[in-house]
Amino acid sequence: MGTPVASAYAELGLFIGGEMVSGGGRKSSPVINPANEEVIGQLPHATTADLDRALAVAQEGFRVWRAIFPDQRGKILKRAADLLRARAEEIARTATIESGKSIHETRIELGMSAAILEWYAEEGRRAYGRVLPQRAAGTRLCVVKEPVGPVAAFAPWNFPLGNPARKIGAALGAGCSCILKPAEETPASGLAVARALAEAGLPAGVLSIVFGVPQEVSSHLIASPAIRAISFTGSIPVGKQLMKLAAEGMKRTTMELGGHGPVLVFGDVDVESVLDQSVTAKYRNGGQVCVSPTRFYVHESIYPRFVEGFAARAKGWPVGDGLDEKNKMGPLIHARRVAVIEGFVQDAVACGGRVVAGGKRLRSPGYFFAPTVLADVPNTARIMNEEPFGPVAILNPFSNFDSVIEQANRLPYGLAAFAFTGSARIAKLAGEKLEAGMVGVNTYAISVPESPFGGVKESGHGSEEGIEGLEACLVTKFISEA
Repeated sequence: MGTPVASAYAELGLFIGGEMVSGGGRKSSPVINPANEEVIGQLPHATTADLDRALAVAQEGFRVWRAIFPDQRGKILKRAADLLRARAEEIARTATIESGKSIHETRIELGMSAAILEWYAEEGRRAYGRVLPQRAAGTRLCVVKEPVGPVAAFAPWNFPLGNPARKIGAALGAGCSCILKPAEETPASGLAVARALAEAGLPAGVLSIVFGVPQEVSSHLIASPAIRAISFTGSIPVGKQLMKLAAEGMKRTTMELGGHGPVLVFGDVDVESVLDQSVTAKYRNGGQVCVSPTRFYVHESIYPRFVEGFAARAKGWPVGDGLDEKNKMGPLIHARRVAVIEGFVQDAVACGGRVVAGGKRLRSPGYFFAPTVLADVPNTARIMNEEPFGPVAILNPFSNFDSVIEQANRLPYGLAAFAFTGSARIAKLAGEKLEAGMVGVNTYAISVPESPFGGVKESGHGSEEGIEGLEACLVTKFISEA
């Protein structure tokens, strides 16, 4: 059978028609703990027959679920949120074991996931239409919102609880069924969300969880006429490919793709406070966050102090197994990410950048990379143009507002951007001029369940969370009665 499986890890399988499915000669892949490189589980992959069954039950589940009134659907979502909170420590530990992120972060993520389900439980009751003014006596003109149909959703590994909750919550809140493919690196977290919903009373077939080779699963699901909407979080190249597949069936898409978050730090800030916030935000989940602050443009008047302070904090940042309460940063998700980050750093140095903290792999076993700070990195370096998705902060000086806005908007990305200033005027201008779907001014907190989460330009289109997330799973119907 291969490498033995570590104990104290959740049961893995497919979740189809309200049942866990595994074995049966299905292909499988190992799940690795990135902190010690141990095999912790064997994940079965869906066969073509499994995917066809998931599609069939999604169609039937949609008919059942949409007929349930929104307030009753909401009660099930709320019960699921309560179950997640009741199991918070167990689920957070599972998420940390398979993703590597610190236990502190997975606890917060678990709370966020429960809050998202609660938000959609309530917002599903507010899928309002409207009545239009009459054009003739005895007629009625009205607009209604209806669930779009079964949704195929694809979630990455970096938020193994939050990403599934966003996608499932939106679909179920709108009255749609959902087939979710979480990441194969972090399967147990998505299954934990599904289990909570099933135990809360979700009818069998409304939600299925499948795993497998991503391209094979996505192409099969999207090609099916049963699927009416696609929600994807991941890289820009994959997002574009899925959009092409969706276009064949004129299926609506929500695409939350890559970013390369610029941070504008003006000379009138409290430097120590901004440094404390920035280091925490940068090294959250090892920088494996789509909205992670990455390109720091710091006013020349405070630049030397900012570089020194960032480097000092990075050198002292506690790194290790995420289950250890003292650690603030765990490993990267797999060995490939370590190699990619190492290549970015080497290229930046070759282009003239300076490593002022980190810049190297840490101990083995485990996929650890030191919190890294690069200074004076020219635009010719790859890391100034490609999303690093890792624990690397890039610091460069600027002299005036217009030039720094030009640099911030230089790339085709437009997911998140940030600005720190003591000037109300500059704060307003930064909010106006930065080309991003989400802008944080004097804060890195840019995501709550009631706010839209999404980007512009090549960072995607559509939004998750907020009323926009619900709208993505609804269609508009006009009814004229005479």
